[in-house]
Order: sequence, then C-alpha cells, then structure tokens
Amino acid sequence: MLQRVEERLRSLLTEEHRGRRTAEPRSTALVVGVTELVQAGVDRVRPVICLNGFLAAGGDPDGPAADAAVTAAVALEFLDTCLMIRADVHDNAPMRRGIPTLHISHAAEHERNGWRGESRRFGEGTAVLAGDLALAYADRLAARLPHSVRELWDDLRTERVIGAHADVAAATEYLDDPWPERCITGCTRGCAAGWYGLHHALLIGASLAGRADLVAVYEEYASALHAAWRLRGFLEGGPGYDTDAQFLREVVFGGHAREQAEQSITTLLHRATTTAATAPVPPDWRTELTTFAHHVAGHTTR
Repeated sequence: MLQRVEERLRSLLTEEHRGRRTAEPRSTALVVGVTELVQAGVDRVRPVICLNGFLAAGGDPDGPAADAAVTAAVALEFLDTCLMIRADVHDNAPMRRGIPTLHISHAAEHERNGWRGESRRFGEGTAVLAGDLALAYADRLAARLPHSVRELWDDLRTERVIGAHADVAAATEYLDDPWPERCITGCTRGCAAGWYGLHHALLIGASLAGRADLVAVYEEYASALHAAWRLRGFLEGGPGYDTDAQFLREVVFGGHAREQAEQSITTLLHRATTTAATAPVPPDWRTELTTFAHHVAGHTTR
C-alpha cells in the first residue's frame, strides 16, 4: 500500500507539472518546489500511521476501502508538506530533508536573475504559495473521502492551524517552555506539539475500515506514544527544541532528572504497548503497533 501511495504522489505531481507547463509555464516553479520536497521525504510518517490504523483495524488491502486509505495517506503527506513549508518560512530554516528550503532557493533565484523587488520577500511569498498549492492538493484528495473521514480531516486541518498559532504566540510572549509537560499530562485540542498528527491519522484509518469501536483504543495509544516521543525529542534535541531546550538539558536538567525523564518515557511507552497488546485487532497487528511504538519513542525525527 505504501508503494501505491508513492505511485499516486508521483502520478499527481507529474500530471500537474505537465498541465501547468503548457498552460502557464511560470506556475511550474510551485509544482517543482512541492515535488522536490515530497520526493525528498523518505519516512512518509503520516501515511504509515494512517495505513497502520486501517490495516490493524481489519481493512482489506485489496478491497474497495483500500483505495480510499491510499487517497487519505497521500492527502496527509501533502498536508505535512504544506505545514513544513510554512514552518520553514517562519523559522527561516536553511535546509529541509537535505535540500535548500523553498524560500531560500526562490530568494537565491530572484537575486541571481536581478529581478525587481526584494529577494527575501519574493522567496518567502513564493514558498507560502507552494505550501498553499500542497494544501490544495490535500483538500482535493480529501474531498473524495467518505463523510465520516472528511469530518476527521476537517478537524485535523483546524487543529493543526490552531496548534501552530499557539506555538508561535507562546514564543512571541516569552511563554514557551521547552519542557513538554502538557504532552505528558495529556494533550488537548489546540495542541501546539501536534499530537493529532498521530491521533487523527490513526482514526482516519479506523474509520475507513469501519471500526468505530477502535476510537478509544487508538486515542489512548496515540496520547501515550506522542508524549513519549516529545520527551525523547527533548532529551535528544529533536524537532521543535531550540537553544532554550539545549540550555535546560545541559545546565538545569541534571543526570538524576534525566533518569526520571527516561523512566517517564518507559512508563508512557508501556501504556502505549499495553494498549496495543490488548487491542481488538489481529495478533500480528498488535505486534506491529507495539514495534512502531518502540521505534517512535526511540527516535526524534518526524
């Protein structure tokens, strides 16, 4: 199914490039930018989570719902691409996935060509439009999904925007705290750390498989696993943890406190794996969800 996701991504972007190249050649710059980022992504984290949620819930990979699951997975990848572009512009990040970020590459193009206006503003404006284009692709695909899934999609879209604003507002007001206490005690709506990226992707998979009874199970699994991932990110300097987090880790957060944090990760991981081990899904998928939890809690990449 992941191969089908890759094929769908490639097909959509190839068709878009072909059509835009003849209709409006300048617009291909946006398509190329989105394509480069998508092609550079190797983890496909959200598609993997969504497909895990679908297959663990008993979804048939060869059945009619499988095509909808692939569509949802592709939409999630485009949504992530949009949010990454926006985050890169806001943070003025120079690199993403081993290549220059879009606002940097477009600003450099502007400067090389001696075009009118300010290179930085051109680069940022063009990158934002590329993010909007990725979001348009995501919403186009999501519109084809069943009504129950579209409700989850709309909620996901809203919460990710509100969460991003909460993150920016807290940093602007000097209220941001690198210690992920809120994740540990329980993320809620508007979570700046984006726990719904895990939670909603699983629920979309369950909904497509027709397993409403898995909602509570997936929510418990996602909540504990996300908290463990955020703690791991804090300890190892993963995404979302800047110099303030580094200072807290190295100066304030001593060895004993680090041991306590590791114990918290172990406890949270146990919660997630216990939930997976007792979930009403086939035994092989209990094992798969458990393995996935250990992988996520042991890594800081997103």
